[in-house]
Amino acid sequence: QLSHLIQASKKLLNSVDGCVDDALEGMVICNPGLQLLAGHRVILRSDHANIKGKVALLAGGGSGHEPAHAGYVGSGMLTGAIAGAVFTSPPPGSILAAVRAVAKFGAAGVLLIVKNYTGDRLNFGLALEQAKSEGFDVEMVIVADDCAFATQRKAGRRGICGTILVHKLAGALAEAGEPLKGIVQKVTAAANQIGTMGVSLSPCSLPGAGPTFQLAADELELGLGIHGEAGVKRIKMVLANEVVQIMIDHMTDPSSASRFSLESGDRVVLVVNNLGGLSCLELSVVAKSAVSCLESRGVVVERAYVGSFMTSLEMSGVSLTLMQVDPDLLKLLVSDSGTTAPAWPNAGRVTLTGKNRSILLKEDLKAVEVTVEASRSSVFGKALEQVCTALLELEEELNELDRAAGDGDCGSTHARAARAIQDWLREGAIPGSPSQLLMALSTLVQERMGGSSGALYSLFLTAAAQPLRTQSDTAAWAAAMDAGIEAVKRYGGAEPGDRTMLDSLCAAAAELQALKSTSGNAVQVLAKAVQRAKAAAEATKDMTAEAGRASYIRSAQLQYPDPGAVAAAAILKAILNALEAT
Repeated sequence: QLSHLIQASKKLLNSVDGCVDDALEGMVICNPGLQLLAGHRVILRSDHANIKGKVALLAGGGSGHEPAHAGYVGSGMLTGAIAGAVFTSPPPGSILAAVRAVAKFGAAGVLLIVKNYTGDRLNFGLALEQAKSEGFDVEMVIVADDCAFATQRKAGRRGICGTILVHKLAGALAEAGEPLKGIVQKVTAAANQIGTMGVSLSPCSLPGAGPTFQLAADELELGLGIHGEAGVKRIKMVLANEVVQIMIDHMTDPSSASRFSLESGDRVVLVVNNLGGLSCLELSVVAKSAVSCLESRGVVVERAYVGSFMTSLEMSGVSLTLMQVDPDLLKLLVSDSGTTAPAWPNAGRVTLTGKNRSILLKEDLKAVEVTVEASRSSVFGKALEQVCTALLELEEELNELDRAAGDGDCGSTHARAARAIQDWLREGAIPGSPSQLLMALSTLVQERMGGSSGALYSLFLTAAAQPLRTQSDTAAWAAAMDAGIEAVKRYGGAEPGDRTMLDSLCAAAAELQALKSTSGNAVQVLAKAVQRAKAAAEATKDMTAEAGRASYIRSAQLQYPDPGAVAAAAILKAILNALEAT
């Protein structure tokens, strides 16, 4: 079984044949409001008494689209969901068994909500006819929201992510006691006001099988369905804003037979749906692009639902669903009409367009007025310029060193700080007081560098500034180095020998002690400190990491110097270069 699972694509399953049953049992185990119908891949609400006298809603389809459809079973949404094998329509026998079950609970009629795929229409249609022959009051609504195809297709538009909005609308109506005929009429009208468009960065793969289609590294697939089928065309990889623009342009193209009608002043609900493998960060970027694009057209975005709603296994991609709404439809969708369905998101009650999206507070810290000594400020400025240049030149090297231990962003993080310092230098007045300079730099790297590196540098600079408050001779700079190192040790939890930036800093600090007891040339002392720091950084390649992210990596993988130690040595070298040139 295991070799079969990893032959084509690695997936965390127990078996190919049993994965759907395992997944359904997992849903029921973790959600007390759900139950399995014995002998069938059917999940039902467990509050049977609350179904009596209300229309029951049943939906379903092939598995692999989780959380659809079982995730939408609950009061205020579906009464039950019928699952087929992966990407395979459920059998009519299971659908009919679900109809019989909800009828036994006392449902006042049954509505089948079906996505417009041939297999679903056939199997749900057959079950409907069998149920009617047994005397059950059953109706069916077909959802067809795909806007990919520009020309009319005999089979009609595919039913994709817009289906979940129909689940919610119908669920709210059923919960309110609306009769079956009324629900059919209202949700059919609403379904005609829904459009969806998808795009993929990579294909998915079925359990035990390979990718469903091939896609080059620099290509996007536009207009794909949810069963791993290819889309309507391929385009070259572009920025998120452009991808969203292309998607919305395509789905609203006036010449398209499957267009979604959208005009300035329209009010819409937006669904930004992760097709399975997109990161949450990317999903939020797409959501921002989508809202911005719609608002630029004069469209009012009433609500936005962002998450994984109708997936295609691990496909890395996203779909955008738009639905025209009026106040009545909106009330059925939002939290005014609640649901216990585990996968339905908790959206707010406020129209998004026109909402105040930022807050501006007065600065907590007022700018310190300082008297700038021109010569000293000039030296500080040149030293900082040298540091920035060095870090920018090292960006790729530091990133490469960091890839052995984690996400490979050490160089990018230091480069971000360097660019922030360059921007600050261009603004003008550099504090002439050493302690004020270090405090200003501490705030800058804390805000602009970010991450653990930003916090460590900020700690170092804040502590180092303290000895310089009362004196600024060469001995004070040695004391500042010691104070900064102690702060990094105290809060960072590392010591020399742990393969961190401290190895370089502590080696340099040992040489700088000479500044406290000699009247010799400070530049010469710093030159020796730089040599020691560089040698210490190089020596970290033979150390076992005991702190930081690298401490979680097998030592055999750490064959290169620690990037933090290399960066610290480079900063000291840049300061030396500036002093030598003065």
